[in-house]
Amino acid sequence: MGLIELLAQSQGWLLLVVGLLGLLVGSFLNVVAYRLPVMMERDWREQCREFFEMEAAAPDSGPFNLVLPRSRCPHCGHGITALENIPVISYLLLRGRCSDCGSGISSRYPLVEAATALFSLVVAWRFGFSWETALLLPLTWALLALSLIDYDHKLLPDSLIFPFLWLGLLANSQGLFTDPATAVIGAAAGYLSLWIVFQLFRLLTGKEGMGYGDFKLLALFGAWAGWQYLFQIILLSSLVGAVVGGALLALSGRDRSDPIPFGPFIAAAGWVSLLWGGEINQAYLNWSGLG
Repeated sequence: MGLIELLAQSQGWLLLVVGLLGLLVGSFLNVVAYRLPVMMERDWREQCREFFEMEAAAPDSGPFNLVLPRSRCPHCGHGITALENIPVISYLLLRGRCSDCGSGISSRYPLVEAATALFSLVVAWRFGFSWETALLLPLTWALLALSLIDYDHKLLPDSLIFPFLWLGLLANSQGLFTDPATAVIGAAAGYLSLWIVFQLFRLLTGKEGMGYGDFKLLALFGAWAGWQYLFQIILLSSLVGAVVGGALLALSGRDRSDPIPFGPFIAAAGWVSLLWGGEINQAYLNWSGLG
């Protein structure tokens, strides 16, 4: 029996493979969340130099991308070996410290790896061996990377959003999650709805309440789920954002003027709606007596 047949026939094997894959991808997402913003900043600086016809900067010591150079300890420069890069396990064996200098390693690395595996397992458990799982897994990983980057830098890279927006439209050209017309309208309505809110807020307050990346992210979910789920996503993300934002203000002493990235809340709400949106809508209709 081939691997594909085994995964199709056994949910246990499917979950095992997806869980292990999620751990490996989670390790890579840590790299993406750190390096992609640096790569973008370098690219912006180079474009500014070319536009203003400034003198070229000194060449970098070597390539810097998602693969090179090899990961190193930020404190002593120790190159991370393959055995020191096993998701979660290496962190536990090293007791959260660099093997060379003993400096602490952020607990965020194993947490991201474990979270990626967990969310991947949920997708595989929800949809089984299917095209939905095959497409939602990479979307889930991209949403995690986007959330990490937005949390760190208040930035949602187009290089992550647009490919998955197009993927959603292509998937729905075959009616996988919704029909093609609903997906196209959803993408347009997702962008325009937050764009209108942004413009009204700026008109009334003179401030920008969110970034353009938030519009694009909601457009992505409109392309995947259709326009019918946009209100649900906006409502869920606003509720979670209000709770988390209030908790941050109360517990961490965060300044009210400090912006809180909205992208992670949209990502979480959109992901939940893709998996259980129909059940959530039906539950609301039953509760309200409209079902």
